[in-house]
Amino acid sequence: MHPAPSVIIFTTLSGLGFGLLFFLGLGQPAVTGTVAFVFYVIAFGLACGGLLASTFHLGHPERAWRAFTQWKTSWLSREGVCAVGALIVMGLYAIGAMFLDSQWTLLGWIGAALSLATVFTTSMIYTQLKTIPRWNMELTPAVFLSFSLAGGALLAGAEAVAPWLLAIAGAVQLAYWAKGDKALEASGTNLGTATGLGDRGAVRAFEPPHTGSNYLLREFVHVVGRKHAQKLRMIAFVLGFALPLLLILTPVQGVVIKHLFAALAVISHLAGVATSRWLFFAQAEHVVGLYYGKR
Repeated sequence: MHPAPSVIIFTTLSGLGFGLLFFLGLGQPAVTGTVAFVFYVIAFGLACGGLLASTFHLGHPERAWRAFTQWKTSWLSREGVCAVGALIVMGLYAIGAMFLDSQWTLLGWIGAALSLATVFTTSMIYTQLKTIPRWNMELTPAVFLSFSLAGGALLAGAEAVAPWLLAIAGAVQLAYWAKGDKALEASGTNLGTATGLGDRGAVRAFEPPHTGSNYLLREFVHVVGRKHAQKLRMIAFVLGFALPLLLILTPVQGVVIKHLFAALAVISHLAGVATSRWLFFAQAEHVVGLYYGKR
């Protein structure tokens, strides 16, 4: 599919933001006052910034509020409900931490659960699409959740769990790429099923459906060269997981150097996740490409 910048920004930033809100809701780190204010500004900035970026991909952003009415059938609507719920609950929790020097544990747990639920509902928007076999598998939610938790742990400074979560996220990413590369073939979809002529024998394209471009080709048929994709995968894996893991596990002396390494780990992870997200959309092989002979 065509990798729209707004969707890449949305899935990258919101995942990190809600991941940090998850850990803050669990009391990690247990901050209050001015320090809490800084943490919550970062968390809400990432989460809200990502959500706002997603509206730029809509034809009519002013109608986005109508999505909330379809929560019974739409994962997009459920995402909106969970996001608003998480932001409201964690907003109240933040007020207690910043101004009342209080940690309202139950409220924090509810906010943490809603934050994680928001990331899950986001992933299900893509997982449910049977027309894109690379997304339509159980590893898609695992990718979104593991990335969010790993990034949230880095931002929260959760030294005990961050290395493990980074390692898990990296392993899930590798598994997703390995299975995703075979997903279209494993789905059994081909030119015969795309045209409905498969029961008559092997089907091949004699001529393209038309000589010019159209909306389907622009939005749903984006082909990435194998060598190009492999280079980007290596960049995504090294920046997203290997380098941050190395930075946070390297023993250093001094608080300033330690904080510098932590900041570099976060920046590296952010760049790696953004690269991975670009590949997530660019390599999404929509079955409509079969009809145009692009698969």
